[in-house]
Amino acid sequence: MNAFASPSRHAALARLEAFLPQAGSYARRRNFDLGPEDRSNVSQLSPYLRNRLISEREVATAVLDRFAPSTVDKFLQEVAWRTYWKGWLEMRPEVWEAYRRDLDRISPSPEAESAMAGETGIECFDFWARELVETGYLHNHARMWFASIWIFTLRLPWQLGADFFLRHLLDGDPASNTLSWRWVGGLHTRGKHYLARASNIAKYTDGRFNPVGQLDEGAPALPPDGSFERQPIDLSDPPPESGRLGHLRIADDLGPIGIEGVATAGWDPGDAAELMAPAANVVRFHRDCLDDALERSGGERLAGDLTPAVRQWAEREDLDGIVIVRPTVGPWRDLFAGFDPGVPVHRLVRDWDRRLWPHATAGFFKLRKKLPDFFKSLTRADANPM
Repeated sequence: MNAFASPSRHAALARLEAFLPQAGSYARRRNFDLGPEDRSNVSQLSPYLRNRLISEREVATAVLDRFAPSTVDKFLQEVAWRTYWKGWLEMRPEVWEAYRRDLDRISPSPEAESAMAGETGIECFDFWARELVETGYLHNHARMWFASIWIFTLRLPWQLGADFFLRHLLDGDPASNTLSWRWVGGLHTRGKHYLARASNIAKYTDGRFNPVGQLDEGAPALPPDGSFERQPIDLSDPPPESGRLGHLRIADDLGPIGIEGVATAGWDPGDAAELMAPAANVVRFHRDCLDDALERSGGERLAGDLTPAVRQWAEREDLDGIVIVRPTVGPWRDLFAGFDPGVPVHRLVRDWDRRLWPHATAGFFKLRKKLPDFFKSLTRADANPM
């Protein structure tokens, strides 16, 4: 049964509540991929966090309300990894642009098509390919093994593998996905790559798979593909204190913004062809998440192309400005290039991101050092959704 068949905030909160008793043992059991029938050792919150039907702040405070920080340190780090990837890419958008250019010039080979269909003859890899397509989800360790086998054993372009993941993962995030694939290949941390090993797969799948003799366990890292300079990011765009505002919600961030009395509307790109042609179940999941957010806020769904649809809404609601949580680097940011609804647009950055992104300048360790004090500052009483 698909754990994400009913995407909603209610489902996200129920999933969090179900996971909380296991959060204390997460560090010990998190690396085991026990199969799609048993995900009791991981939270499976990532699809809801991707859309922010539930926020990182809510997850962190709920966990810390039950456990000492030292007990759940590894889980909190995993939540922060998503923020690290986003902050790192915000400061280096050229990495995304280069990836998209590479995809435009690479045509899937018969070997790549066979890999995506789960027809390589490597049992574990083929199982994960089919699981991804059927469920929209893979265990994090399986994602690493899959990417490594794709790059170093099958010797396929990492960009095609990253695209395959992004089109099929319900939690597909441009930053986490693109940079994780680059990390596996040895491009993110230059020369440091991740090699899938049969013994590791056998151990952490609890003997379900053992591809002994089938993997290249000695391949070198991919050669460097360029230097991407870090750019400053502007994290300030406060909304005006007066005037009638509208909150435009998109699947990149469906959370509330904490501003009273705003009109609310949601927009998605229909069949999402512009968003790298995601699979039908991914389109449906994001659409249902948006519908859930709009139902709870009393908002309306906008139809048609982005700019004219929002412009008509702004005119109909007599808006003086539109507030949107800043689309992050990736397809959503690309869609909003040239967006002009006829009124000022204020792109807000959530407090969680504003405080952590600036520390994503290099490796994760720099941000990690900030986490203990950061998490101490979070309390359930802090109700500010931004």
